[in-house]
Amino acid sequence: MAKESVKIVAVNKKAYHDYFVDDKMEAGIELFGTEVKSIRGGGINLKDAWCSIDNGELFVNGMHISPYEKGNIFNRDAYRVRKLLMHKREIMRLLGVTKQQGLTLIPLQVYFKGSRVKVEVGLCRGKKLYDKREDAAKRDAKREIDRTMKEKMAR
Repeated sequence: MAKESVKIVAVNKKAYHDYFVDDKMEAGIELFGTEVKSIRGGGINLKDAWCSIDNGELFVNGMHISPYEKGNIFNRDAYRVRKLLMHKREIMRLLGVTKQQGLTLIPLQVYFKGSRVKVEVGLCRGKKLYDKREDAAKRDAKREIDRTMKEKMAR
């Protein structure tokens, strides 16, 4: 049995900046052929994307997939709402957690697992401004420590 190759196509960096990620889940996504071809070419943006649950089904909103150049009449709307594929019990668990704890569902990354497109959905809590500042301060301190260590090693 050969391992399935995983090729990451897009990462939602803004989600990691604006939210604390509590849990991650993998979901399939319902796409058309020209959308898959466009994703293979890197024509996807997750920056302002978010997920919603309607009638027991999970959907991703605000995800931009560029129209495929050679797709002509078969291209779909770039911002259309797309259905995510998960088991019913997983969707119901997510619905319960989001309603009770006030969490948000955010797509974190899109990748190919074998030949299939998968979306990693994160169960996220919003960050306050002081949390963002704290993260930036930690990142700057780590960068400064790494820079100092590199200078000491060079001597």
